[in-house]
Amino acid sequence: MFVLEVCANSVESAINAEKGGANRIELCENLFVGGTTPSFGCIAETISRLNIPVNVLIRPRPGDFVYSDLEFSQMLRDIEVSKKIGVSGIVCGILLPNGEIDITRTTELVKAAQPLTFTFHRAFDLIPNPFIGLNQLIECGCSHLLTSGQKNKASEGLQLLSQLVKHANGRIKIIAGGGVNSSNIIDLAECGVNEFHLSGSELVARYNLNHTGVSFTSTILPENTVQLTNAGSVAKTLAKLKSYFSK
Repeated sequence: MFVLEVCANSVESAINAEKGGANRIELCENLFVGGTTPSFGCIAETISRLNIPVNVLIRPRPGDFVYSDLEFSQMLRDIEVSKKIGVSGIVCGILLPNGEIDITRTTELVKAAQPLTFTFHRAFDLIPNPFIGLNQLIECGCSHLLTSGQKNKASEGLQLLSQLVKHANGRIKIIAGGGVNSSNIIDLAECGVNEFHLSGSELVARYNLNHTGVSFTSTILPENTVQLTNAGSVAKTLAKLKSYFSK
């Protein structure tokens, strides 16, 4: 009746997500910059330890979603190797310099991913016309669209999310993502969405002493912490969904 997808940034986060009851994993690294393609070791180890589907994010770097020829070639190779490792689906997004969907390259990425599912990610939330874009993604062969309703948080994009679900009419599955948690998950369900995406993550301190004061990271993620999915947060959100959809 619903799918709860957890964006996990490590093997440990993925394991925690499954413990919390997640139905599917979107595996990435560097979640604090929106996620990048995980290492092949991370993908293989995660798949070997989980019993739920694992989709993988194909994003060669942080920043915009306009990619050079070299970056695009890298993305195709990442898809090829990810398929060999045994992932269940590909998550990706690519735009033109004018901010619209790159139809030609998206189609090529979808074909490279076949027969796996293909989710176009939140790059969609930057395009000028979401309904034209939705039609384009359907024509490209995308199976899923991850979106916040073109807002910073999905809870702020309820109106557009509802319109997208109606416009899609079953031709593509809409996944609501962006600041999703147990406190707003029901609002999202009530707008017609039945697939949900969250990280359920927290910063965990692994050590307390810094003997020299040297820092290798930004203030977003201090070097004495690691960002991990919390199984309890996932379970709490899952309980809300089960209660709603069992009515």
